[in-house]
Amino acid sequence: MLPSPFEFERPSTITDAVRAFGDSGDGMFYSGGTELLLAMKLRVIHTDRLIDIKSILGLDRIALTDANDIEIGARCTHNKIARDPVIRQYVPALSSLCANVANIRVRSVGTIGGNLCFGEPHADPPTMLAALDARLVLQGASGTRLVHVDDFIKSELETVREPDELLTVIVFPRPTGPVTYRRFKHGERPSVNVAMVWSMDAAASTITSARVRVGALGSRPQPLKGVEDALRGLSVAEVRPAIEAVLPTALDELEVNEDRHGAADYKRHLARVLLLRNADEAIAAGWSA
Repeated sequence: MLPSPFEFERPSTITDAVRAFGDSGDGMFYSGGTELLLAMKLRVIHTDRLIDIKSILGLDRIALTDANDIEIGARCTHNKIARDPVIRQYVPALSSLCANVANIRVRSVGTIGGNLCFGEPHADPPTMLAALDARLVLQGASGTRLVHVDDFIKSELETVREPDELLTVIVFPRPTGPVTYRRFKHGERPSVNVAMVWSMDAAASTITSARVRVGALGSRPQPLKGVEDALRGLSVAEVRPAIEAVLPTALDELEVNEDRHGAADYKRHLARVLLLRNADEAIAAGWSA
């Protein structure tokens, strides 16, 4: 099946891309198109104007800034992120995640920005980026704004991005502790995934803060606040018993959708197993800043 007729534009700057969207309110940005073009061919999604952003320079850049932030251009493919030396050095778990997203076609042409903007609950990157405290730079006709990944996905296939806003950059602080990620999947999408990031005080060998996110249970990645609070101020040796003590209550507080990936109790069990394996990996690494 072919998509409905549409206009096609290929701007060379972000400003031109936003301008190309115009006042019609019925344009769409695309780069990899791994989800969008398939949906258009099936006529599930229709647009009068498709705006190709592949010619915009700088949107596929990855860098460590002077402020010690890592910036990833929204047009970076999963393969590019997986192979990038900055990501491999400072966030190897993100490199590994991107090297195993979906299938080779998606990894080769699919982009990190497209993955986020599609809002698919069963996706790998949003959970990891939420644990990394990533912020998204959105640029539209009304200007530029920053949105935390935690606040970006509203519900299944729905985000806070306005139709005329272009996601340009993902930025997060360089980790000062271990970053771990685990998933369990049927097919190409995770049934449950868990990411955990610790900030460490190297001198005292203690955890100053922790961010734990569980994805694919509900419509968006969710924090395990009880676990985060329990880890603060602990030595690495105290981590596993502390997690086991609070984990049942923390998991019970999560929103869980029963679907083809499993029942609620089964998914909570998977989340528990994955989180404890994350903790064991971080402990075994003997990480120091």
